Amino acid sequence: MSNVTPIYRIIDSLPTGDLTVRALQALDWIAPGQWRNTVGFDRLIREVTGETDPQLLYQVRERAVSLYLDPNQGYQRAMWLYQTVDRTDQALGAAALANQVGGKIPLLGGFLSRITPRADSAQKLDLSLKLVVEVLAFCQVNGLPGDSLGDFVQALGAYERESLIRMAALVCFDGVLPLGPDLASAVLSHLQRMTPGELEGNGTFQQIRQFIPGGNPLGQLGFLGSTIQSVSGWMGHFIAQHGLTPERIGQSLGSFLQGADERLDIAAGFLDVATAYFSHTGAQSLGRSLISRALAEI
Repeated sequence: MSNVTPIYRIIDSLPTGDLTVRALQALDWIAPGQWRNTVGFDRLIREVTGETDPQLLYQVRERAVSLYLDPNQGYQRAMWLYQTVDRTDQALGAAALANQVGGKIPLLGGFLSRITPRADSAQKLDLSLKLVVEVLAFCQVNGLPGDSLGDFVQALGAYERESLIRMAALVCFDGVLPLGPDLASAVLSHLQRMTPGELEGNGTFQQIRQFIPGGNPLGQLGFLGSTIQSVSGWMGHFIAQHGLTPERIGQSLGSFLQGADERLDIAAGFLDVATAYFSHTGAQSLGRSLISRALAEI
């Protein structure tokens, strides 16, 4: 986490219409109007504060930037976690898809036909680790111990805007689409059968293990299970409330992904390698938090 990129540069450089943005926009029916892709740190400051006074906006900006650069505040670590869980997801890289951002992307045939869907076991562990990253980032920003699951679950019920669309994407793209609506019990059952050695063989775990509570792989595997168990009630309610099924999610992806409703497994694999929704919305969430805190402290 050396050579820290300032938060304003991260938010200024967010894409405005790439595959990540299009995938998130396809979920607007789940959280209508909750997320709009605010790009540009100064624009986000004006949106969050509702202020127009240049001097006040400047003070908020300076304070927010300073808070992010303070390594004791946890914002840098939260951003690193969001970026890391996306980076390890994109083994094929979105570069090969860069020239296909215009109209509908054909899912069948050509490059995309070579995408290999994750095995169920890998998908279940990936979902668990992403959820743990969300918990860890929340704890970092709020100055809480990393195992504060009760505080996280309570806050999860009040998620909105960027944070809500990120969790919606996690449930839909990494959960229901590849695993079905009963994903929580399936993932928990898988984790209970896993060995510490299997967990240690996962690349994402290797990168973030220093932040996961538990002390050793066995204890950390237990924390993954506790996290899924703690969030299973919220997930189940969210899935039932919105009537989420793989088929319905595939249909919503059809707005930009031709054939998504025919090959749900390929659609899920495509989203793995072509989107970075955790780091995209994570940057926006952290920016909003920094700006709100900066305004309160001025």
